[in-house]
Amino acid sequence: MIILNGGSSSGKSGIVRCLQAVLPDPWLAFGCDSFVDAMPARMLASDEGIVFGADGAVSVGADFRALEAAWTDGIVAMARAGARVIIDDVFLGGAESQQRWRKALGGLAVLWVVVRCESAVAAGREVARGDRIRGMAAAQAEVVHEGVFYDLEVDTTRTEALVCARTIAAHVN
Repeated sequence: MIILNGGSSSGKSGIVRCLQAVLPDPWLAFGCDSFVDAMPARMLASDEGIVFGADGAVSVGADFRALEAAWTDGIVAMARAGARVIIDDVFLGGAESQQRWRKALGGLAVLWVVVRCESAVAAGREVARGDRIRGMAAAQAEVVHEGVFYDLEVDTTRTEALVCARTIAAHVN
């Protein structure tokens, strides 16, 4: 299993697509964006679900955490069943977020990858994407890494996704 963690618009999704292309075996990809997209509409902008603040801040409630735990357990079950899995995540809680994954993984082998990108560059990507609240990239750029331990670091500030993917692929057993 490969878990990529980085702030919004840091380049994780592009790296994941490139990883799927360069890794010799087939890998499934799952991300926090697809998880949020799968949630019922009523949980968006709900204190029990997920709230995206006008300044880019994100807060989550108890219902979100319960569904997230089930989603995580489901992905881990696929990995235990033999699927190769890449996760694209944003550790809003820093070390606490990584600990939730570690608990669910229960000893499965994981390559933990930090995806860094200078805040100004990520903010520019955020504007260009048009599907993010301005400020998310800056708000998440450092907080998602607080207390998190990694095996490998890539930086998309000046490095293309394909080069980052090849760097990661070289560390996959």
